Amino acid sequence: MSTYGNFSAPIGSRRAPALRTVGTRERRSHLTAPRVPTVGIDIGGTKVMAGVVDADGNILEKVRTETPDKSKSPKVVEDTIVELVLDLSDRHDVHAVGIGAAGWVDADRNRVLFAPHLSWRNEPLRDRIAGRLAVPVLVDNDANTAAWAEWRFGAGRGEDHLVMITLGTGIGGAILEDGQVKRGKYGVAGEFGHMQVVPGGHRCPCGNRGCWEQYSSGNALVREARELAAADSPVAYGIIEHVKGNIGDITGPMITELAREGDAMCIELLQDIGQWLGVGIANLAAALDPSCFVIGGGVSAADDLLIGPARDAFKRQLTGRGYRPEARIARAQLGPEAGMVGAADLARLVARRFRRANRRRVERYERYERYTEARRTSQGSA
Repeated sequence: MSTYGNFSAPIGSRRAPALRTVGTRERRSHLTAPRVPTVGIDIGGTKVMAGVVDADGNILEKVRTETPDKSKSPKVVEDTIVELVLDLSDRHDVHAVGIGAAGWVDADRNRVLFAPHLSWRNEPLRDRIAGRLAVPVLVDNDANTAAWAEWRFGAGRGEDHLVMITLGTGIGGAILEDGQVKRGKYGVAGEFGHMQVVPGGHRCPCGNRGCWEQYSSGNALVREARELAAADSPVAYGIIEHVKGNIGDITGPMITELAREGDAMCIELLQDIGQWLGVGIANLAAALDPSCFVIGGGVSAADDLLIGPARDAFKRQLTGRGYRPEARIARAQLGPEAGMVGAADLARLVARRFRRANRRRVERYERYERYTEARRTSQGSA
């Protein structure tokens, strides 16, 4: 693992000033960031994935483990992160660590304010991890890191105004404008899944009703399939037979697989999810007017079975349709590794600033040494 100098000040205190400067000029910064390997961490509800990523977005090595049970203390997850980084550092010269967390991260990218799948509440994750590793650390929301990766290396290359939507258990999202991730005043921008699209609709775990993710997400897809199966609907006989009557075994990937094989109900369910996706995208276009929407997350694996209906609904619902340019809608290219790759690439910017700050400290130290040596010499000659 790479280290930067041998000063006696605590690692955390040396690193903090450099970290606070990150995020203001990302667009130009990434072009001059050091071409050194960094580690990206993607923390989800079921897995922690870590990988060494080079400056071109290539994954040199990847390791993963199950996420510790959410009832355990945050330190257990922190221990898991540190173990994965140390494991990778045995074989790679790691210069920085970026963490994409499934939760709300504050504007300073230090604290995880809230994580729905982990016991993190106002947790100073960056400082805790940085205090245990000899390299700088960056923390961001996982949708932000995924959007950054797609803009740098994937479906969003060349776009100056990009919105990413991640369809998984729920809906996450991120906004990039002019090469900068827009995090909002408090760091929690992009929570598109909790826009209300049906007043008084399905209850959402967030506490509200009618949230977008209750109609266009993996949870919505599975809920609808299970309800039809539980009602013993004739259209559900195919999937009932597939799970041998165990309705609780119905999953999103299973529905996608059966749809590809031609199951009419599964195709229809994906079309419904896609149409709701298109409605939400049209609303976002009215508010943000991006040039491109990138659709990622596990549900996007359905590809045109989902995105085709989304494009159709988007065109029908877009305000001013026929009189304005339409944003491109594209499926994400980097798959489940996008968040990890993006976190590693953003961490490279921290490595650059940290190296510069450290170089200035070295130069000041050397000037001081020359000054004290000159004084000793002059006093000796006197």
